[in-house]
Amino acid sequence: MSKAVPTVHIDNEHVRVTEWAFAPGAATGWHRHDFDYIVTPLIGQKIETEDADGKRTPFEMVTGVPYFREAGVEHDVINSSEGELRFVEVELKHRPG
Repeated sequence: MSKAVPTVHIDNEHVRVTEWAFAPGAATGWHRHDFDYIVTPLIGQKIETEDADGKRTPFEMVTGVPYFREAGVEHDVINSSEGELRFVEVELKHRPG
C-alpha cells in the first residue's frame, strides 16, 4: 500500500494546515489526532477509515464539503477509489476561551 503525501502549508502556535494527496489505494498510516480538526476535500472520493480493531468504515468525501472531528480520533485513512483524493486538513491547536 502506498503512502499519502502530506504538504504542510502553515504550522504556527494556532493552526497546522496540511494538504494531503492520495493516489488510488494510498493511506495515511495509523495516527492519532491530538487537536480538533476540519477537513475540506479538494478532490473528493470514497475512502475507508480503519480503527484500532481493524474495522473498516466507508465514507464519501464530497468535493468542497468540509467536516469537523474532535481531538482523540485514531485511525488510518485509505483512498478506496480508483481516482486521486486530495484534501486540506486544518488542525486547531487551541480554541479561544
